This record gives sequence, structure tokens and C-alpha cells, in this order.
Amino acid sequence: MIRTVVTADYEALSAAAADAIAATVERTPDALLLLATGDTPMGAYRVLAERRARGALDTSRLRVAQLDEYAGLAHGDRRSLYGWMERSFLEPLSIAAAGTIRLDASLPPAVACQAYDAAVAAAGGFELAILGLGPNGHLGFNEPPVARDAPTRLVPLTPESIVSNARYWGDEDDVPREALTCGMASMLAARQILLVVSGPHKREILSRTLDEAPSAEVPASWLQDAPGDVVVLADRDARPATP
Repeated sequence: MIRTVVTADYEALSAAAADAIAATVERTPDALLLLATGDTPMGAYRVLAERRARGALDTSRLRVAQLDEYAGLAHGDRRSLYGWMERSFLEPLSIAAAGTIRLDASLPPAVACQAYDAAVAAAGGFELAILGLGPNGHLGFNEPPVARDAPTRLVPLTPESIVSNARYWGDEDDVPREALTCGMASMLAARQILLVVSGPHKREILSRTLDEAPSAEVPASWLQDAPGDVVVLADRDARPATP
């Protein structure tokens, strides 16, 4: 069952997302969070960092798992999504490297995925998955079509995802053509899921996510079948009021 909360604008969306994440951390200080990068959650992460800086949030025991990573990148590559996660979340919230689970793109893909899944299982699974919505409905890099039980794996990126990610690195040619991603099966098993969506360009795919029957063609629509607590936070640009 999905609960949808619509906010007035991106600022309110970020504050609401930060409140939801902070509530989980306060309730379960050693929670394992599955963490998206991308533009939309950055506002929430900044709010959380500000709260920690003024002593309003204790993240000393928090654990974090990477959602996805471009394949074949060496450690320190400027395009690394782990590096983005470090800059936007791990460092501002003082999360130790020992408290992170990464998809290590420097390893053979099968080895990296097996090590990741083993570490997540050993940690007790995800307490909270913080997700963004891709332009084609992907979660992480689970590109359509994708089965509900798809495992953590190496995937080819669709043209839509390559175009969407090119703005971060300067050109489409800079975007790797394959990625490692946490599988649908693992993320849907999270005890809580928070999908954060902003902007008019996400309006159509969010409508398909929430209003159509679950389908492999819209990976995010599988959230309708997730057994845990699923909350969709959207601003009015992404989810206008129904007349």
C-alpha cells in the first residue's frame, strides 16, 4: 500500500523527506539506509547535514548502502556515484567508511554484486530505501523492462538514462554504458521505502507509477506490491491536484 504526500514546492519536499529520514534514524540509530544520488534527494541531504551540524541529529551509528554505480570505474573516478554519495551524504553526516556498503566497480561485476548482497544480508537488510524516480520509471539502474524479483546485477543503460545522466558529466560520451545496481528484489524488501519526486518532467512517469497496474515496463510501479511501508513524496509540479 502506497501513501502519497504532495508538498507545495521543492523546499517543502526536501524538509518533509528529511523529517522522514530523521525519524527513521532516531527510531533505529544503526539503521541501514539504501541511498539514491541524483538531483532530487540532495535538498533533503542538505537539511539533514544542517541538523547534524547543530546537534539536532545523531548519525554516529548510521549505516549506508550505495544504490547503484557505473561499471568499470576505478576508485576516484570523477563520475563515480560512490564519490557523489561521499560528498553529499557520508562526509556531511560523518558516516565512517566502515559503515558503508558499496557496489565496487573496480571488481568484476559478478564479484561486486555477490559481495554487496552478502554485506546487505549480514547487516539485516535495508531499514529504509531512499529512492528517486528515473525518467523511464527506473529505480536505481533497474531499467525497463524489469521483473519484480530482479537481482543485484550488471545492466546496460537505456538511451533515456544516458541522456539523463549526461548533464552531470558534460557529455553523453562521458556516461558509461553499463552499471551495477541493487536489484528490485532487495530494494522492495526494505522495511520502509521513500520515493522522492520533483518537477513537471516527472509528472507523466509518476502518474504511470501510481495510477497504472504494476508492470515490468514501469519498474517503479512494482512499489505497489512492496510488503513494507511505502511513502511517495512529490511536489505539486510532479503530482498536481486532481480536479
